[in-house]
Amino acid sequence: MRSRFAGDGRLGGGRGSGATIAPAMGQSIVVTEKPSSNPGVTRFETNRALTGMDHERYLTGQEIWGERPPDELARRLLAKASVAGVQINANMITVDLLKGYDSTGLLEVIENLYRFYPDAPEGEPVPLADEDNAPEAQAAPEPAAPVDPPAAAEPESSAPEADAPPA
Repeated sequence: MRSRFAGDGRLGGGRGSGATIAPAMGQSIVVTEKPSSNPGVTRFETNRALTGMDHERYLTGQEIWGERPPDELARRLLAKASVAGVQINANMITVDLLKGYDSTGLLEVIENLYRFYPDAPEGEPVPLADEDNAPEAQAAPEPAAPVDPPAAAEPESSAPEADAPPA
């Protein structure tokens, strides 16, 4: 029996099956914050592996060159004032916090790693799509440009013009 999934990511596998699996755009990562026995250390577990089997470590002040998901996540976490270092191993993210800080806001940074269109920040109104609030309905309509009436057609005479003498 043939598999439904071809090895190259396409559905089917038979000749002429060109349906492809579309890449997921803007998915949130499911993140669970785990307790740590060390004060100043917070651990997060995700529903997807970020590094495979590698262990990545990033520190504040260190330049991050890569473009992989763990590199981008480390950049975003280290941009927070509370973070001193980040370690990522498969689906576990360990964050070293600076003294006096807690993990507020870090869970959202991890959840939104793959979100290309984040939600509107809290407090900002979301525009409504109904007709009463549409800007076009609130603005005064512009007057239409005057339309010239079509030129009056010359009345046709009953006498044929071919018999008329030349002028």
